[in-house]
Order: sequence, then C-alpha cells, then structure tokens
Amino acid sequence: MSTANEEKQSAENEHSLRVQALYKSFGKKHVVKGIDFSMHTGEVVGLLGPNGSGKTTTFYMIVGFLRPNQGEVFLDEKRITGLPMYKRAKAGISYLPQEPSVFRKLTVEENIWAVIETRRDLTKEQKKALLEELIEEF
Repeated sequence: MSTANEEKQSAENEHSLRVQALYKSFGKKHVVKGIDFSMHTGEVVGLLGPNGSGKTTTFYMIVGFLRPNQGEVFLDEKRITGLPMYKRAKAGISYLPQEPSVFRKLTVEENIWAVIETRRDLTKEQKKALLEELIEEF
C-alpha cells in the first residue's frame, strides 16, 4: 500500500516530452519533415533511420542546440521551443551522444551519472537508485 506522500512524489517524478510538427531545413535541403511523437517517464523511444535521415537533427532541436524552422517542443505541456539549451538542461532535458565526446575518459556509470546529476526533481538517494537501475538494464 502506498501513502499519499509516495503517490504525490511519484506523480512529481512523471514527465512528458512532446514534439509536434518539427521541420528543419538547411538551405534547400529538408532534413526533418514534420515529425511528431510523445514520450513519458520510463518509456524507451527510438528514432530509426539511415544515415542522414534527420535523427540527430531531431535530437538537437529537442535539446535546443538547433532551432526548428517550424513546429514545437513541449515538456510537461509547457512550450520550450524558444528556450536556450541551458534552460532546457535545468528543466531535465539532456542528450548524451553515442560518439566519443568530452566525456570519453569517463566510465559508462560516470557518463550516466553526469546526466542524472542534472535532475533537480530527485533526491540524492533517488538519483543513486536510478543510476543502479539503469546500469542493471545494460
């Protein structure tokens, strides 16, 4: 049986991300053409496609590295399309590319922790539990 406090805390840790009609062009080249999707805390969503199909560009628009030509990005139904990257990171949106980066000298656990550490909605104990859970998945 869960307490009202546990249920409230669980609801506070639930988040949603929604991408609506995103378009991105570079000159005359249309890279992303009207992508729509949504996801919620705990879901795993994959963008599949060949090289050059716009997967990375889509992620860049979500995290704020690129601005879409059209479309919107919402976090918990709040429009964040115009927010700078650092404000999106503070809100909990981060992106860890698969390619080696500035974090290449870190272990897998340290890379995951670098992202979890930005979550202001979790206590230190909850962050540690989440890290353990994610490590177990791999």
